[in-house]
Amino acid sequence: MTANTAPALLDLAPMGAEHFARIEDKIAALMRTRETVVTMQGEALLPLEACIRSAVRPGSTALNVVTGPYGETFGGWLRSCGAEVVTVAAPFSGAVSPDEIAAALRANPAIDFVSLVHAEAATGNTNPVAEIGRVVREHGALLMLDAVASVAAEPLLTDEWGVDLCVIGGQKAMAGPAGVSVVSVSGRAWERIAANEAAPRRSYLSLLDWKERWLDGGRAVLPHAPAQLEMLALEQAADRIAADGLDAVIARHRAARGAVRAGVRALGGLTPYVVRREDAAPAATTLRAPDGVDARDVVAAALAADPSVPVQAGGGALAKEMIRVNHYGMAADRGIVLASLAALGAGLRGLGVGGVDVEGAVVAGGVEWDVVIGG
Repeated sequence: MTANTAPALLDLAPMGAEHFARIEDKIAALMRTRETVVTMQGEALLPLEACIRSAVRPGSTALNVVTGPYGETFGGWLRSCGAEVVTVAAPFSGAVSPDEIAAALRANPAIDFVSLVHAEAATGNTNPVAEIGRVVREHGALLMLDAVASVAAEPLLTDEWGVDLCVIGGQKAMAGPAGVSVVSVSGRAWERIAANEAAPRRSYLSLLDWKERWLDGGRAVLPHAPAQLEMLALEQAADRIAADGLDAVIARHRAARGAVRAGVRALGGLTPYVVRREDAAPAATTLRAPDGVDARDVVAAALAADPSVPVQAGGGALAKEMIRVNHYGMAADRGIVLASLAALGAGLRGLGVGGVDVEGAVVAGGVEWDVVIGG
């Protein structure tokens, strides 16, 4: 009979409030916030929707920034809350600028809520949150930030940037679980939520319920049985980042971004979808397929060459033109990045795309990785 070598994941001792609170404190430190945090027992869409439904009242005006699919989702939630929505959209090949946000706020002085995605893994871009946060704070609006794809991949300074509602998940750069997520809530945001008669109550979406039953009681008694496995995995992810050093983890993600972009320039056939390096997310790099070639065919050929590489086609309407190379979490690794470049090159060659230099791409990617890490 074969011995069971799987980790012991069943019949665990119950997680107590003290342990739960200790995990929250580790995540708050990672987010660089001294504000209260709420750890919600679900994927990050749960707290993102909870933030909007809690803080946005009927008849209010909200500014929604769209640089990818999640921004589009937020717009739908805002409208369903009864808000008038002003949209600032940037091409998926770039980022939104603080000047665009400032202009929208001047043109719509009633705006009291701004929703923004820090980095969009789906489109490979990242937004300048520090500068945008300064503009939003000067206007007096609340700022909600989706930092799911940016936490641990690039700097996230929640308090310093004036972010009132900041949502993270563990499944990307943290290399942790997807089934639990965290939102930090500023004092200003709590005041707005408490004053909103339409805020959810007695609901899984209710931040006020968490505040009254958990935070206001000094985090002494859990309001329900926690998602224990996910919480333990989240703690392990935070501990691993602390052991490696957050700066080192961020450096690996930056090196991965630089290596893919440098390798693709040497490869030929593909071009970065996000034009400027400063607009490119460290969590994932998106690429534009060659003219006349379906991106899905390139991905299929690359995976046929190496099934292990984290390469996929873009989603929805972008599927035919966009290729996405994921390099977050454990995939922010020199060997994995170079293998991805080699697989893409092999796929292009298999499809008959000419002028492809696989060896040159791997060398260029490796040199750029070493420069970033060495620097």
